[in-house]
Amino acid sequence: MKLSIGGSLKLAFRPWVEGLENIPAEGPAILASNHLSFSDSFFLPAVLDRKITFIAKQEYFTSPGVKGKLTAAFFKGVGQLPVDRSGARGAGEAAIKSGIEVLERGELFGIYPEGTRSPDGRLYRGKPGGLARVALATGAPVIPVAMIDTEKVQPPGKVLPKMIRPGIRIGKPLDFSRYHGMDGDRFILRSVTDEVMYEIMKLSGQEYVDIYATAAKRQIAEEAKQKAEEEKAAKAAGLDKADEADKKAERKPEA
Repeated sequence: MKLSIGGSLKLAFRPWVEGLENIPAEGPAILASNHLSFSDSFFLPAVLDRKITFIAKQEYFTSPGVKGKLTAAFFKGVGQLPVDRSGARGAGEAAIKSGIEVLERGELFGIYPEGTRSPDGRLYRGKPGGLARVALATGAPVIPVAMIDTEKVQPPGKVLPKMIRPGIRIGKPLDFSRYHGMDGDRFILRSVTDEVMYEIMKLSGQEYVDIYATAAKRQIAEEAKQKAEEEKAAKAAGLDKADEADKKAERKPEA
């Protein structure tokens, strides 16, 4: 996959990279990145010599039919790890377990602390459950990563990408060994997550919003729905006024 898809991406889009020297040549590390586009999980692995494993919903690996098998083969090939979200505590616990297993093998584990793609290009509050718990449980360094302009390459909902040159900034590793054994303290988890998000913000230059991206998406969807209903009501009111005008014209006696 690195030779085929990775090589093709680098040749076609020519992504620029800063800070490659911050990726260790061997040993475990967590790459914590902002998330602007579906293509983030392809551009980042493409520019690294080492394999990086991300997590993905299990449905990508279990869909039936020829298309399902091809999809599963593709995601396995690009280093995605299936996570079963049907457990009692959903994807969170499964993601933590998967991340720990990857790091215990001495590999690179990729995670998006925001939990989902940014709906508007801004940087949202990081979720403390996954990133911080995996970091404190393994002692692996956390390397902040900023994806630049990938949302312009493949905007949400668009299938065909635009030929725009994206960028990747890789920051210096963060050491959280001072919090060893404190992964059960929610204030420590919040502190670790916020420190990582601050470094990502500095690397990306994004505006920071102190709410979760999932909440922002719900708010945007509700506002869009409300706007559509208001436009529909306004249109209906306009039609009613037009009908009333026509009726008045019909009742008006001729001079």
